[in-house]
Amino acid sequence: MKRNSKQNGSGRGLITALDVGSTKIACFIARMAASGEPEIVGIGHQLAAGMRSGNIVDLEAVESSIRTAVEAAEQMAGENVKDVAACISGASPSSKLISFDVSIAGHEIGDADLRPALDPAWLKTRVEEDQQIIHTIPVAFSIDGNRGVRDPRGMFAEKLGVNMVVMSAASGPLRNLETAVSRCHLAVADHVIASYASGLACLVDDETDLGATCIDMGGGTTTVSVFFDGEIVHAESIPVGGGHVTNDIARGLSTPVAFAERMKTLYGSCVASPSDDTESISVPLVGEDENEAAHVPRSMLVGIIRPRVEEILELVRERLETTGFDKVAGRRVVLTGGASQLTGIRELAAEMLDKNVRIGRPTGFKGLAEATNGPAFSAAAGLIKFIINSQSETAHAALRAMEVPTSRFGRFGMWIRENM
Repeated sequence: MKRNSKQNGSGRGLITALDVGSTKIACFIARMAASGEPEIVGIGHQLAAGMRSGNIVDLEAVESSIRTAVEAAEQMAGENVKDVAACISGASPSSKLISFDVSIAGHEIGDADLRPALDPAWLKTRVEEDQQIIHTIPVAFSIDGNRGVRDPRGMFAEKLGVNMVVMSAASGPLRNLETAVSRCHLAVADHVIASYASGLACLVDDETDLGATCIDMGGGTTTVSVFFDGEIVHAESIPVGGGHVTNDIARGLSTPVAFAERMKTLYGSCVASPSDDTESISVPLVGEDENEAAHVPRSMLVGIIRPRVEEILELVRERLETTGFDKVAGRRVVLTGGASQLTGIRELAAEMLDKNVRIGRPTGFKGLAEATNGPAFSAAAGLIKFIINSQSETAHAALRAMEVPTSRFGRFGMWIRENM
């Protein structure tokens, strides 16, 4: 069924998040509750078609999946939406830490001094030609060489130092995503890197302050984000995920992919147990009747799953060590995403990464059903938090930009506007 663009109108105060992943597409619609927490009022999710490793390979199939997920969320919320915040898990996302100085010449530091540093034309020269800038996040400031300044506005200095994280993604896959969304009569209001969104949903304040790594193990990709001192400082994506584990099972046991996924969910584990050799699993073979199933020990399934999960964790460890963010991240790792629900993955990750590991799920939301409150929906929930944080920062910036009148007539004019 085609969406009617004339009926699309965002309900007042609604926030819509769209996570277009390799294996599923999820749409959350939220509004702010009286308690100040985001309340999920609409949920829709659909198996993803036309996606591979986070990128679109069949535009029509992706369009149909997006439309189905969004319409389900709209029906639950009782509202129609016109724009969404979209999650980026493919598109080869990357991040760079850029340091530069701004001459202040002794005057008071204000927004006008920081604005030139965020000039897109200047920042574009710091990323690859085929990359599009998604996030620019100032993470640290220094004043005349003195580090540790959180907010320099209102202070005086000769020179302001800025450390900024610039996160970008490939332009082509982004345009394909925008096209698929626009064909559903929707607009992409914001792009958000998936690893950033997952970290916002799952990490607690102490973890983001002291240093932590969030690893979102999706179906086609594994995204990694490092947080320190309250901000994200590194993000990247690895094109291997839980779907590769499923394919390994299907090939290794010569069984249909759908049944391989079911076996992984019901019997799969990353850690061997003493009963694996004695426990037998019925496995239907490709192209044969269901009655003619083979029987294999559970140890064979574990022997297929563990090497692939080890490969994913090894790639994560190598990337963190190569970029130098392994030490910055401290000893805390939060695993999330659908593939993080494999039995024993927490213990295996702790062993391979030599860190304290926990399984993360979305926190701080009202109305999130139990079926969608697990690690598989962390990115969609994190999109909601990102939009709320962005709206809050915009509101604060608008308040700072307002000049408080000092004259008698100016104060009188403000009194009239507020009370008439």
